[in-house]
Amino acid sequence: MTDDAERTQRWRLILGTEPEGHAKVALTTEQQAMDAALAALYDAAEEGTGERRAGLGSSAPRVARWLGDIRTYFPTRVVQVMQADAIERLGLRRLLLEPEMLATVEPDVHLVATLASLRGVIPEQSRATARQVVAKVAQDVERRLADRVRQAVRGALNRANRVARPRHGDIDWNRTIRANLKHYQAAYRTVVPERLIGFGRRQQGVQREVVLCVDQSGSMASSVVYASILASVMATIRALKTSLVVYDTAVVDLTEQLSDPVDVIFGTQLGGGTDTTPALEYCQKLITSPPRTVLLLITDLYDSAPDRMLAKLDELKASGVVPVVLLALSDDGKPSYSAETAQQIADLGIPAFACTPDAFPELIALAIGHGDIGSWAQKAEASAAHGDA
Repeated sequence: MTDDAERTQRWRLILGTEPEGHAKVALTTEQQAMDAALAALYDAAEEGTGERRAGLGSSAPRVARWLGDIRTYFPTRVVQVMQADAIERLGLRRLLLEPEMLATVEPDVHLVATLASLRGVIPEQSRATARQVVAKVAQDVERRLADRVRQAVRGALNRANRVARPRHGDIDWNRTIRANLKHYQAAYRTVVPERLIGFGRRQQGVQREVVLCVDQSGSMASSVVYASILASVMATIRALKTSLVVYDTAVVDLTEQLSDPVDVIFGTQLGGGTDTTPALEYCQKLITSPPRTVLLLITDLYDSAPDRMLAKLDELKASGVVPVVLLALSDDGKPSYSAETAQQIADLGIPAFACTPDAFPELIALAIGHGDIGSWAQKAEASAAHGDA
């Protein structure tokens, strides 16, 4: 098949009709099945509009067959996009409450967020299946990120504990030798260590406090899911005291549920307004040692009282807390947020930026080690803009 013919077929599948100026396009059997699956979701709204409309109807068997078709003919990421479009455009939320339907979908973070928002109306017969779907996504994220988070945290704590005048048993010889190579004495074939680098005495118990304060308004859905899973991972690190607080116009402390990320996710209630200051005030009461505390505020900053929020963030920073504002914790691309409020937060010397889950381990390590998060965020954003990240 020529490149032009293949390109024409692709445009035929995209447009749902023959490209202008072209004769009827011949599709293979597989392409006809793909076209039918696309047409069921994006068919024309009415004759002559040139726009597609929903065509699946509300039949559970038909939807189940369609879900099977798209998994057959499209890659996983495309399947997830089409599922999300079907839920949004076709009103399939009711069908998601049926266990047979849940068993056929491709689990992803957005589906988990949808199930979390429906938790109050999920019928008894569907709850076990819904938990299995959420658990699968949580396990996938943990498998991808848990080890990196733990290594990053431990590395940051070890660096923070290094001392310049260590006892003999605490000397880090590898780092000491590298730091003193310029003092190599050829005549004696040895290095004279003018500067010793060592580990501090291994500390037992909690060394840092991390508080995640998460806006659970509807626009933050995927961020809430990722924050819940990552907080559960950090709760397994004995050197950290991890707290998770979610809020809209009310404040809910989910710290006691961190042993099970599924319980945490179903403990959120997506939707509602946004009032951040009471949540920050609650988090402040949880903090026992401000200089050893990192506060991650995850919000799009569309707040009902931004001036109060800014004042509280400034107060927390002045007390010694390391505050970081994440406009999104997701891989959805550029987030929607209040640019004016973000700039005001930056003017306070508090970094405010979006973060992907894959970048989170390095972020938390920098925050724990009091690194330059602002410069790191600028480099990460520049790298992402050029397609390097």
